[in-house]
Amino acid sequence: MPAYLCPQDGTRADITALTWCCPVCRGPWDLEFEPSGPLSLNSLAGRVNSLWRYEEVLPLSAPATTLGEGRTPLVPLTGTVSAKLDFLMPTLSFKDRGAVMLAELARRLSPERVVADSSGNAGTAVAAYCARASLPCTVYVPEGTSPKKTEQIRAHGARLEIVPGDREATAAAARTAADAPGTFYASHVFNPYFLHGTKTYVYELWEDLGGRLPDAIAVPVGNGTLLLGAALATAGLHAQGLIDRRPALIAVQAEAVSPLAAAFRAGADDLPDAPAGPAAPTLAEGIAIPRPPRARAILAAVRESGGTFLTVTEDRIRAAQLDLAARGFYVETTGVACWAAVGDWTDRSVVVPLCGAGLKTGLAP
Repeated sequence: MPAYLCPQDGTRADITALTWCCPVCRGPWDLEFEPSGPLSLNSLAGRVNSLWRYEEVLPLSAPATTLGEGRTPLVPLTGTVSAKLDFLMPTLSFKDRGAVMLAELARRLSPERVVADSSGNAGTAVAAYCARASLPCTVYVPEGTSPKKTEQIRAHGARLEIVPGDREATAAAARTAADAPGTFYASHVFNPYFLHGTKTYVYELWEDLGGRLPDAIAVPVGNGTLLLGAALATAGLHAQGLIDRRPALIAVQAEAVSPLAAAFRAGADDLPDAPAGPAAPTLAEGIAIPRPPRARAILAAVRESGGTFLTVTEDRIRAAQLDLAARGFYVETTGVACWAAVGDWTDRSVVVPLCGAGLKTGLAP
């Protein structure tokens, strides 16, 4: 059976516990988990057309909370750059990949309540899947979150808590609530089940490309959940001999809020100990995270893949959103960051995620 494992001090906990972080260091959990068997392209024929088709490599199976998430299209944008249309998920963002795992786990544990915190998309996804699972849910969001996202959270029946201040203040409020007995913290940052959901993004690429992967995979990085999921998937595919090389992971941040890019360029293994100040305003609200709890793991994953960090300015984000719209894709401002960063690449193949629908934020001002 899978178990929680602290990567910092080796502390373990049973997954049936509602302990949302390591009790020793208060850091996020990893998941001690072994695939149930080998995966092959031939074995996928005729399976359910959702991310649950990769059941051998998932820590949960036979879900009751599924909304048909996954299997989003892969579409060429240029001769070398393709886009994966994760804004076509049930709640219109890639966060459904991880949220369904959290809600399904919570359903099996039967907590008194579920809490989550988010800049918007993870909150809407957790709210939707908790509604599917008939679980009471409270979502904490920072003031200034897109009204369309808060409207969606309320529509799914979740209680909404708007927190004064930035994303860090919101996380702190949710974690205080998560310490109450009987609470399942559906954290896309601290709970590793979320990462095992986002890794299906890469398994889908591998299947759609006929058992191979592009030279590089670009992902927007705030808390790093899609990047860390991609790292899990590429490691798993390589360990099973299903790919002969691991693609470079290209981490993209908004220039206005780019603590990981700065640490990477400085050669650091982690963020500095000095507390970060308030996040600067950026159109890429979904990745405006001054101090991601999994910073060390994100930096290590990018380095181990031979990848790098890139940053994009606000003007490039605006231009990229309009450029994609002119090509037929209406994507939210966070979701265009990777296209802004690597859209002009011609020397190698790369996939970018269009990971949130434009209806969630509207056009950039």
